[in-house]
Amino acid sequence: MVAGGPQTGKTTFVEAVSEAPPDVGETILTNVGDFGPDSVKSTITLALDFGLVSSVGSDLDLYLFGMPWQPRFSFIWDGLIPDVIGAVVLVDTRRLADAFAVIDLLEHRHLPYIVGINTFDGAFAYDISDVRHALSIDASVPIVRCDARDRTSVEQTLVTLYEHVSQPQPSLVHAGEAI
Repeated sequence: MVAGGPQTGKTTFVEAVSEAPPDVGETILTNVGDFGPDSVKSTITLALDFGLVSSVGSDLDLYLFGMPWQPRFSFIWDGLIPDVIGAVVLVDTRRLADAFAVIDLLEHRHLPYIVGINTFDGAFAYDISDVRHALSIDASVPIVRCDARDRTSVEQTLVTLYEHVSQPQPSLVHAGEAI
């Protein structure tokens, strides 16, 4: 799963690595100002993005779902999360607050994730430790820099996700009991 707030590069991420033309449902924005004064985005994803990376290893196909960030699409999240092995949360350092709801949703559903700091043109490059602190992310969650436009960068981000989900995940403890 590829998740994140608006304009974080989810569609671009899926398009960069998908072997088949990705299935994206976009429409033209009528009010670009909703994304801030620096917005250059002219379209918005209406549903989810879908891409495929085949033959990862000898017998593994990787299906990528770029998830919409709007709360009205939570039913899509609920339908896919049981079958998802992990998520890449793309963030834009100019709008870190947009990641909070996505991270909360993934943590609430106990889905392993990593954070990909998408290296947008003009975005300030913060230290990873500063981003971790700002997002209140545990040290066990990998944070990487990536360029959603670059296939090699996207592939490396997915390798980091795979390595993370392949490791035993720490048990969550609530009121002294394992969940």
